[in-house]
Amino acid sequence: MSGWILHVLRRVGVVVGRLLAYVLIWAGLALLIAAAGIRFYWGKISVGQMLLNLVSVEIDGGGGAVVWMGILGIGVVPLLITAGVALWQYLRRRERRRNDDDVRPRRSRWILRTASTAVVAAVVVGGSTAFATSVSVGDYIRAANSEYDLGDHYVEPTVTSDEHKRNLVLIYIESGEPHLADDRLFGKEAFAPLEEVSKASDGWQSVDGLQQYQGGGWTMAGLTATQCGVPLKGVGSAAGSGVVNELGGELGTYLGGLACLGDVLDEHGYDNVFLGGANASFAAKDTFLSSHGYSEVKDLADWRAAGEPEENFRSDWGLSDERLMAHARDEIDELHAESERSGRPFNLSLLTLDTHEPVHVFDYCDVDAQNKVTSVFSCSMTQVAGFVDHMKEEGYLEDTAVVIMGDHLAPESFHEQLDGNDDDNDSRSIFNRIWIPGEDGNSTLRPRVDQLNMYPTILEAAGLTLQDHEAGLGVSAFTSEIPDGSAQAMEPGPYAELLNSLSPRFYAKVWVGEDAAR
Repeated sequence: MSGWILHVLRRVGVVVGRLLAYVLIWAGLALLIAAAGIRFYWGKISVGQMLLNLVSVEIDGGGGAVVWMGILGIGVVPLLITAGVALWQYLRRRERRRNDDDVRPRRSRWILRTASTAVVAAVVVGGSTAFATSVSVGDYIRAANSEYDLGDHYVEPTVTSDEHKRNLVLIYIESGEPHLADDRLFGKEAFAPLEEVSKASDGWQSVDGLQQYQGGGWTMAGLTATQCGVPLKGVGSAAGSGVVNELGGELGTYLGGLACLGDVLDEHGYDNVFLGGANASFAAKDTFLSSHGYSEVKDLADWRAAGEPEENFRSDWGLSDERLMAHARDEIDELHAESERSGRPFNLSLLTLDTHEPVHVFDYCDVDAQNKVTSVFSCSMTQVAGFVDHMKEEGYLEDTAVVIMGDHLAPESFHEQLDGNDDDNDSRSIFNRIWIPGEDGNSTLRPRVDQLNMYPTILEAAGLTLQDHEAGLGVSAFTSEIPDGSAQAMEPGPYAELLNSLSPRFYAKVWVGEDAAR
């Protein structure tokens, strides 16, 4: 009887062991393919970006192609490979039994089992290591152990005067980076159309060397940095808050404890409107905007409802920049006319789409460069330049400030050219142009600030006067004086550690809607 029990236990152990091996093979392959996909599309990312962005893609108008490739690459392919290995092993064992050849020398069996174990271990360790490296798990662990907390340096914006407030147009260029204007690198000056309508000689200003903030690099990070003045961190930092249960757009509020751009403008009588070509629910962008003073958000669903023909959409993201800017012209005409009637200023915020990877070549764009991405950038900038021309022709630039900037650095496909560009020791930076009515453009903005400083800069561009020029962690680029105690007064090393810090106390407050300044 005991022999029978031992036999059963041995058989159960063999079955469990094989199942465990197959599960490990599947997990290792899934992690390895996920790591390869992340590297291919985005390069090295952060845990925060993965949690707040990658898991919230939408099949319709929010990275649909990535969704399907993720389902196939991470879900189906590893399962098929694992099933294939299991089937091969099963047929191999059955063939040996059929040929009465199951008895092998002990040494041969030991070598085979050792080799099999080594292969499984290699797949698991390789996949886990590749994935951990791709999402910067090491940086996340170090950030979790940081002694810094953003709440010690966060400053809620205090408007001391709105006597000179003016209309505001805020345009985000998807992946906008000025090195793309370098024809030595790309064979074409991709930003030439936009640069032509925003010359310094005509009064436009810019921040020399505008930096992507430490830990940023995706659209929502760019939006929250420039409109709230803080790094975007999510579920890990707000652990225990009970508000980030669903990352796919089910949040009641988004960083509700912060006073962001739309909140401040709304408080001072502005009408805030956002136009974008994609599905606004992607990465909970609609929740963020509606949580912070935007009364109207128009996205993919609105353009379809407006009767836009299907050829004006890219299947993975949404409406073309040509048609988005056409709608933007109609929108600003209505907003400006209403502003003149009511006396209420407006903020019109736009986000381009054509240059989101993988780029899509619409019919209105001719590929005339070696890299089609360069041509698409040029075509997109032509559309934005046309919108700026429209504002100029209609006289809107006489009472409307305009801020144009990239949402983050250029995508992975340009890294080979951009990372190797050492001319003039100039590091990579974000494209930006600022128009202030009545300014001559001769004033010099503080150079090499990061995106967090754009929050108070935009508020001051809108004509609001800020106490100490501060908002969030930033100090307006319109001043060279940095207040004592500001995050911007810190040395580069400690400042980088501050931005990387998970700051759980701070983010627990802002995610549940508590005043971050308390």
